[in-house]
Amino acid sequence: MATPALLALFILTVALMEGFAYVMHRWVMHGPGWFLHASHHRPRTGMWELNDLYFVIFAAPSILLLLGGVQWGWGDWATAAGAGIAAYGAIYLGFHDIIVHRRLAHHYVPRSAYMKRIVQAHRLHHVVETREGNVSFGFLVAPSPEVLKRQLANMAEGRIRAARGTKTLP
Repeated sequence: MATPALLALFILTVALMEGFAYVMHRWVMHGPGWFLHASHHRPRTGMWELNDLYFVIFAAPSILLLLGGVQWGWGDWATAAGAGIAAYGAIYLGFHDIIVHRRLAHHYVPRSAYMKRIVQAHRLHHVVETREGNVSFGFLVAPSPEVLKRQLANMAEGRIRAARGTKTLP
């Protein structure tokens, strides 16, 4: 494949990963995979949580495609797609684990409207401690916080986490 086509495939893969991540988060992690993801909706008591296994699970296709493209002769398309998945993983790691959940110490404060929106959307996702009744399952694309707050207020299912030192709200 020509370089522009490979670059387009790489960018398309990164973009499509947001849709894949939404589907996996909404219907797998908050569905049959809750046994791993539940740890992420509770306070962490160390460096790692069971939910971190998803990072390994979702890295496997990227590794396979990169190996296939670079070592096993599958073609440059496999390398571009594997690199796109890896790039999305790096973006996810930076946004989700470092910026939002502060798993590494930093002094970054979101200032742009976009960063404020996606950080707030993810925080609103975490006000619900159960697998039902959540909002905002994407990582890089999210509805406005006002829309998410209305959705949360209208939901009867799930339990909303209260402020520290208070009881959980029904």
